Amino acid sequence: MKWYADRPVRLTRQLIADLLAVGWVALWIWVATTAHDWVLELRAPGDGLVNAGGDIRDVFTNAASKAKGVPFVGEDLSGALGNGTKAGETLIGVGNTQIGVVQDTAFWLAVALVTIPVLFLLITWLPLRLRYALKAGNTAKLRDKPDLLALRALTSLKPRDLAKFPNDPAVGWRTGDTDVIEELAKKQLAALGVRA
Repeated sequence: MKWYADRPVRLTRQLIADLLAVGWVALWIWVATTAHDWVLELRAPGDGLVNAGGDIRDVFTNAASKAKGVPFVGEDLSGALGNGTKAGETLIGVGNTQIGVVQDTAFWLAVALVTIPVLFLLITWLPLRLRYALKAGNTAKLRDKPDLLALRALTSLKPRDLAKFPNDPAVGWRTGDTDVIEELAKKQLAALGVRA
C-alpha cells in the first residue's frame, strides 16, 4: 500500500485531509470531555443529599447512644431516635442513586459524542484513503510494465484527457507505439500522484 502521493499537490491535499481528520477527532473528544464535565456538575444536589443524610445519621446515632443512659425510658428513647438514623441512611441512598444516574449520563453522553462523529469519519474518509493506498500501491508496482499502465489509462482516464492525444491512443497502444504507451503510462501514474 502507498498511503501518500509522490506529487506535491496531491500529497499536500492528502496531508491536509489527514490533519483535518485528526482535528475532527480531537474536536469531538474535547466536546465530549467538556459535556461530561458539565453534566457532572449536576451531581451537586446528590452530594448535598449524601452529606445531609450523613449528618442526620450521625446526629441521631449519637443521640440514640446517649439516650440509652436515661433511666427507665432510655431503651425506648434510643429506639425512637434510631428511626432518625434510618432516615439519614435513606437520604444517603437517594443521594447516591442521583449521583450514579448523573455519572452514567455523563459517561454515555461523552461516549456518544465521540463515537458518532468518529464513525462518520471512518465511514467517509477512511474508505477513500484505503482505496487510494491500495490503488496507488498496486499501480506503483507496475512502473516497469508500461503496457499494463497504458491499458489501465485507456480504461480509467477521463475522455477529455484521452482526447488531448494527437492521434487515437487506443490505436497507438494496439500497434505498440512506444511514445503513446509511455505517455499513457505517465498519465496513469500522474492520475494517482505516483512518480514515473
